[in-house]
Amino acid sequence: MPIVGAVVLLIQFCFAYHALKTGRPYWWVFIIMGFPVMGCVIYYFVEVFPGSREQRRAAKAARAIARVLEPDAELKKRVADLEICGSVDNRMALAEECMQHQMYPEAIKLYESCLTGAYAGDGTLLYGLARAAVEARDWARAAGALERLKRAAPRTRPAEVGLLEARLLEGRSETDAALAAYRALIPQFVGLEARYRYGRLLMRLGQNEAALQMFNEVVKHARRYGSAIEAEEQWAEAAREAIAGN
Repeated sequence: MPIVGAVVLLIQFCFAYHALKTGRPYWWVFIIMGFPVMGCVIYYFVEVFPGSREQRRAAKAARAIARVLEPDAELKKRVADLEICGSVDNRMALAEECMQHQMYPEAIKLYESCLTGAYAGDGTLLYGLARAAVEARDWARAAGALERLKRAAPRTRPAEVGLLEARLLEGRSETDAALAAYRALIPQFVGLEARYRYGRLLMRLGQNEAALQMFNEVVKHARRYGSAIEAEEQWAEAAREAIAGN
């Protein structure tokens, strides 16, 4: 029993130290020390768990369960909204939901339907159209959308546009230009996707050593910064699988 008491006391001191070090209200120390077990549990779930990696994993699991139980619920809601009101906002929302369901041709049509009148040069819509076209591997439409975007709204998401351009070059088998585009993009791109896609292209070209170096860089960045964005975890996991397969 003395050993158990000493362990509980050590845990209390650790939680109290964490509260003080991270600038939490000082009264947390009284709760933690006054209630040996429950104080620590309450502190963890109120102050530490929200925003933590565990919380992100729990949220991701909850979303996955929701998609399994009713995978098209959000899509149906967006369709219903559009039937009630055919506004540009509702069409954009449905287009994004189509992207989530990999319904890229439908997303393309929705974005194109918005690009009229006052919205003909809208950067957000043109970027959405270009992204949908790239995912659909519709290279001619993607090139046209990117050209329109750079002409009408050149300041719209420059790094993301650069990634779409690199993917377009890769999709058109303009390999040398694609490699150069990825190399130029990586230092300024926030996130892991550009590095992963560059590594994958290197692997496809048989440059395995350079590809593995890039995949290891993806994993290192993911471990160092611990991104809260689910999409970023996807690239880290893909890089780990690529490393394990070689």
